[in-house]
Amino acid sequence: MGGIHHDHDHGQDHEHGYSHDHGHGGDHRHGSHHHHNHGHSHGHGHHHHDSQHPGSGSRSGNAFRWSIVLNSGLTALQLVIGVAFGSLALIGDALHNLGDVVGLALGWGADRLSRRPARGRFTYGYGRSTQMVSLVNGLLILAAGAVVVVEAIQRLFHPVPLIAGPVAWAAAAGIVINLLSARLFGHDHHHDLNQRAAVLHLLTDAAVSVAVLFSALVVGATGWLWLDAVTAIGVGAAVIWSAWRLLREAIALNLDAAPRHVDLLQVEQALASLPGVLELEELHVWGLSTSRTALTAHVLIDPQRLASQALSRDQLLGLARTRLAELGIRKSTLQLETSEELQDAPA
Repeated sequence: MGGIHHDHDHGQDHEHGYSHDHGHGGDHRHGSHHHHNHGHSHGHGHHHHDSQHPGSGSRSGNAFRWSIVLNSGLTALQLVIGVAFGSLALIGDALHNLGDVVGLALGWGADRLSRRPARGRFTYGYGRSTQMVSLVNGLLILAAGAVVVVEAIQRLFHPVPLIAGPVAWAAAAGIVINLLSARLFGHDHHHDLNQRAAVLHLLTDAAVSVAVLFSALVVGATGWLWLDAVTAIGVGAAVIWSAWRLLREAIALNLDAAPRHVDLLQVEQALASLPGVLELEELHVWGLSTSRTALTAHVLIDPQRLASQALSRDQLLGLARTRLAELGIRKSTLQLETSEELQDAPA
């Protein structure tokens, strides 16, 4: 077999590396550095580091924590006002907020679990939990959108009187709290489907609160009760569409599809253009979690070309690791092989 490169990420704050060079043989003893001569050599480079952005764990944890606290308070406020002033729209918004709290709690738990180191049978760690929760969150958002649409259609034929003042204030509070909660996640959520699902929950609820506020103000001024229902139908349809997009991505990741942010053609070109590389085989890219991506590949190399450029296998692996990291892939296993080694390999 050829050179193996492992780039492991378990969310730990440590970095170390070691390399092994050995050929085929029945006895492979691994220390920090060994040489075995069996007719030809194989370079093994191992590099471990944390693919998480510095401070991303504490930031996302704080964002989840405060979002849960703020939305729990908002849910209680909207339920009290909705029941007291007979606003079914506000009660529906409160129930949607309650779904947000549940989704945020699930997302926070998965986010914490994904940062635990690998152990026992879970050799890749627990990152897949974030993908599973993204799927659950997508289903929750889809269900919430369907409830809003069904409720709005019923209200279209059976209008419910609104007391505009308290309902408008509660809806305004919902807008502020949900936008503030979404802001707590910063810009990192674009690269993490689990956090993106949480932000989508919050922005969706903000949109629902905007609809409730608009309807309350207009209905209070004109008495057009039907406007509340029509607005709610539009909001519900938007919620369903956003949930469907999230669900498609979550299902794809759970089926080990390459994450959407990874351009497979760029990955192939980055590896194929390395010095001494002749061909790529068995290229696989998949998500270990909603924020960590893994890659494996067989790389056919020309040792003479490497020698002409004064490059060792370990140096080639280092170049490959750097290029893959630039493309968002920080855990990789590359197997370097020559045509002679392939011929010698057992069928």
